[in-house]
Amino acid sequence: MPHKRTPPRPEDAQADAEEWARFFDYFGHAAVRRGIRVLSRLPSAPRCEACGSPYKGFGGWLMRRAGKSPSRKNPRWCQACFEKAPTGGVTLPIGVLFADVRDSTALAETLPPSEVVAALNRFYSKLTQVIVQHGIVDKLIGDAVMGLYFAPLTSDGRYVDAMVNDAQAILRAQGYGTPGGPELEVGIGLDVGPAYVGIVGEGEIRDFTAIGDVVNTASRLQGAAMGGEIVMSEAVARIASVDGGEVVMLDLKGKAEPVTARRITITSAHRLPE
Repeated sequence: MPHKRTPPRPEDAQADAEEWARFFDYFGHAAVRRGIRVLSRLPSAPRCEACGSPYKGFGGWLMRRAGKSPSRKNPRWCQACFEKAPTGGVTLPIGVLFADVRDSTALAETLPPSEVVAALNRFYSKLTQVIVQHGIVDKLIGDAVMGLYFAPLTSDGRYVDAMVNDAQAILRAQGYGTPGGPELEVGIGLDVGPAYVGIVGEGEIRDFTAIGDVVNTASRLQGAAMGGEIVMSEAVARIASVDGGEVVMLDLKGKAEPVTARRITITSAHRLPE
């Protein structure tokens, strides 16, 4: 059966049809559009959710040699649809998640370098497994991870809900709320807003990323989070119907006025939407 490239667009999705169309007009660039019918018939699943390229079987073997291996940003999409898309992009409302290890300097002073690296690798692995279910891992920045969420990457378009639930899942994966406690202390910041999403750079130095105030704000909110805390903007809390935690006013670097945010800890995380 031919691969269906465009996911469903329910009426209550957190993005409208125009936003979906702009996204797929960009990522469904000519080189991809020309081959969709052929690619969707090659064996075998799983496939790129954008163009239908197979990852397994003989078709997967062919596609890997054509540069269409699973993307390092999100294996649900192939490299040609993410990293090798044309330079340029679209402006879309997105969610941004920053997760950072608290007191990593002190950790490096108390453990051998090999143990620090092993702990960080486990941290990256756990976060990646959570984020790629609904978003993409934009980049690893030292001891922090940046994730991006937008409607076409979710099955129902509710990308803000997915981001909030993933933040909770990340803390639980680290061990918060368990008898043993967290392996590493992690704080998370969340924001939602418009951003330029696409490929930046030229030649061989290119990358898929997002640029906008929402990225900076999410990073600053993460800086205000203690270990085991999710600090989200009021916009995120409103869209995802989060009413738990503590409402706080934060003075964030680069912001002229204090920012209203909501601080959630793992002990109150059960009040987040499931």
